[in-house]
Amino acid sequence: MAIDLQPAATDSAQRIHDFHNLLLYIITGIVVFVLMLLVVVIFRFNSKANPVPSKTTHNVMLEIVWTIIPVVILIIIAVPSFQLLYKNERIENPEMTLKVTGFQWYWGYEYPDQGDIAFTSYMIPSDKVDAAKGQKRLLSTDNKVVLPVGVTIQVLVTAAVNDVIHAWAMPAFGIKTDAVPGRLNHTWFRINKPGVYYGQCSELCGKDHSYMPIEVWAVEKPVFEEWAALAKVDADKAQEWIQANHNPAHKGVVSEPIMSSPVPEQPVSDQPAEQPTLEQPDGSSE
Repeated sequence: MAIDLQPAATDSAQRIHDFHNLLLYIITGIVVFVLMLLVVVIFRFNSKANPVPSKTTHNVMLEIVWTIIPVVILIIIAVPSFQLLYKNERIENPEMTLKVTGFQWYWGYEYPDQGDIAFTSYMIPSDKVDAAKGQKRLLSTDNKVVLPVGVTIQVLVTAAVNDVIHAWAMPAFGIKTDAVPGRLNHTWFRINKPGVYYGQCSELCGKDHSYMPIEVWAVEKPVFEEWAALAKVDADKAQEWIQANHNPAHKGVVSEPIMSSPVPEQPVSDQPAEQPTLEQPDGSSE
């Protein structure tokens, strides 16, 4: 069993991994140093080895050192932390936009730059998962989020009116953004390599929270453009086309492992949850 973060598929995720590794080295050094001091104290200053303890209460040099060293460590942590926050938050010249909407209990996707392509994405029920197609239990969806590699993608995230708070999280992309009703959050990423990537809702949004997976198919730009042209006419047929002809799992390009966070074992309904009737601001219902 691998014990590590998922391999980074974006530069944003790689920056997070690098910062995580930096903190790991610092924490390990502090733990080893403190443990060493405790061992020295136990063996050198016990009542048998040191029957007459020192009565020294102040040591100016020691107090200066144990004040300055923590400050230096905090500066070493703070500088790359601020750089990470700035780079991962700042969107540089987005080339396309993906709008994500959280519903109870599925996701809706829109591609406003590609001709108002829109579809919903439900989890595939466990008894209908086809391993031969590369599908994974509790992670695969009926409609995939198809995105191009090597393109800076802006993601707008929200939730349906009168819905609950969800969170669109993709560990391999290094993003986790809340989907809040009435509010439009944003994030971005640039996928570096083709493949199948999985994520989930990471907000405890309700009874079917565990059944809101996210499946992203990252494909080469020409394939994406061909898929987008088909999806403008018929989103369902475009999904069938790309799943039959450009399945990254079949090609063995990349098959990312599942999320590191365990999926709770719960009874799974054979049917996807019914779409709720949502009241619109003008009083109508959808």
